[in-house]
Amino acid sequence: MSGAAEERETARSGAREGDGSAGADDDGRSLYEGILRRQSARESAARTYARSLPIVPVRARGLTIEGADGRRYLDCLSGAGALALGHNHPVVLEAIRKVLDSGAPLHALDLATPVKDAFVTELFRTLPPGLADHARVQFCGPAGTDAVEAALKLARTATGRTGVLAFTGAYHGMTAGAAEASGHASDVRVTRLPYPYDYRCPYGVGGERGAELAARWAESVLDDPKSGVPGPACMILEPVQGEGGVIPAPDGWLRRMRQITADRSIPLIADEIQTGVGRTGAFWAVEHSGITPDVMVLSKAIGGSLPLAVVVYRDDLDLWEPGAHAGTFRGNQLAMAAGTATLAHVREHRLADHAAGLGARMLGRLRALAGEFPHLGDVRGRGLMIGVEMVDPESSPQAVSGTGVPTSTPAPSGAHPASSGAHPAPSGAQLTAPGSTARGPRPPADPAPAPRPAAPAFAAAVQRACLDRGLIVELGGRHQSVVRLLPPLTITDDQATAVLDRFADAVAAVTRDPTGHLTVPAQHSPRRWSPARGRQPAPQQRQLPDRENQPPDDQSDDGPERADDGSRPTGRPTGPA
Repeated sequence: MSGAAEERETARSGAREGDGSAGADDDGRSLYEGILRRQSARESAARTYARSLPIVPVRARGLTIEGADGRRYLDCLSGAGALALGHNHPVVLEAIRKVLDSGAPLHALDLATPVKDAFVTELFRTLPPGLADHARVQFCGPAGTDAVEAALKLARTATGRTGVLAFTGAYHGMTAGAAEASGHASDVRVTRLPYPYDYRCPYGVGGERGAELAARWAESVLDDPKSGVPGPACMILEPVQGEGGVIPAPDGWLRRMRQITADRSIPLIADEIQTGVGRTGAFWAVEHSGITPDVMVLSKAIGGSLPLAVVVYRDDLDLWEPGAHAGTFRGNQLAMAAGTATLAHVREHRLADHAAGLGARMLGRLRALAGEFPHLGDVRGRGLMIGVEMVDPESSPQAVSGTGVPTSTPAPSGAHPASSGAHPAPSGAQLTAPGSTARGPRPPADPAPAPRPAAPAFAAAVQRACLDRGLIVELGGRHQSVVRLLPPLTITDDQATAVLDRFADAVAAVTRDPTGHLTVPAQHSPRRWSPARGRQPAPQQRQLPDRENQPPDDQSDDGPERADDGSRPTGRPTGPA
């Protein structure tokens, strides 16, 4: 089948596939269960997705994954956002085959090759104009976290300073420097600033006023000689916080951060690892606000499903010595070829525009669903980066911290409770944009309506119910209470309808019968090891049912029946449209 014919077939079949209807014979079931048992016995306790998604993928195309047990799933995880074009897109496969058939080297360190040259040319073609005209690129180790490390090292080298400004809720990777800049870090050398979080505003006001308070605090920290924060080497931020709970930064706040850093000669690093390549409805998420960062950290989708990570930065920052940042696998030719094909396809087919339009329609339907199900506390996102925050509707609205944990005492009217790591500005502080002539203190802002506490158990139950219905979603955010949707940019309207039907059905089922779905989320207390006794078990806790080696519940070996239109399994209650 030609590439074009295969792509047309993918588009036609995507909506009808992924309904869990493929038959599972005894051999397939045995293979599936055996692989899961061996994974549990042999792989690290640090594994993550395998715990909540006990599937064994054997085939995949577009939006659809087929497991070893014969079931099919609609994949709205997309390799944690790495699969901009979905699984095994024809243009990606063709690019990979072309390199394999050419006899070109697959491993080339940092040597120049035609494949690398084509990738850099296409990448620079997509960059924001203010950066593309004066850009340098550094190829890093194959993971985004190494690119973050390189960006921090670059900024420290160029400025001669060491400190880093980062934000609450951030996620930048798992290596030491990247983890220090992430919101879950402790004992770090990073100054943590409040990130605007409208639903759980650290100042209790939300909206533009909450974002303005956050920006004013950043200015105060930098300009106050007694703040205890020396001049930093850089500021690093995500235009949309992904792992933090799908929290889009307000465009005005991003412009304010750009102005604050530019005025103080602080390089601004935009982490576009998950938001880039059309995901948010613009090719790069910073384009929504019109800012041009000094440094961009890129990975995931730029490799077309294969490992690739780069740092792109202004050429006047290129002050490090040869070998200052290196890596054996920074010359991955297959990833560069797949990345070139992906970048070009997204650009030529205007998939960012498609993501913007379809994402807005999906958000609209999810917000209508939230009007019917009170567990859906907030629906937010940008483009095809969507989050639904689950809350406990049985608890009365109360003052909460930025993490969603109820505070001991509701805040008085006009008070601004602070989240962990965020600092409230003085009540009535004058917060104006640069160049404003307004004077005098403002009256304290009215507090925003307090949200309800987070409901991580309900979110986990919805994730399991989605999997039972042939839909793969991710959890994130504070307390893992946000259900995240990251479908490929090639998803069609019909496929999006199928995804939302299954999600609505899952929410309705968990709401209707919570006792059959809710469990206490795993609390992973650290286990200790000593040479004499080996690793010691953690203290006894309430145990979850062991799903590690079990297939999804409530499905026969053959999977749920397929609806006539393939949009949703039959034999289950239908959620509201």
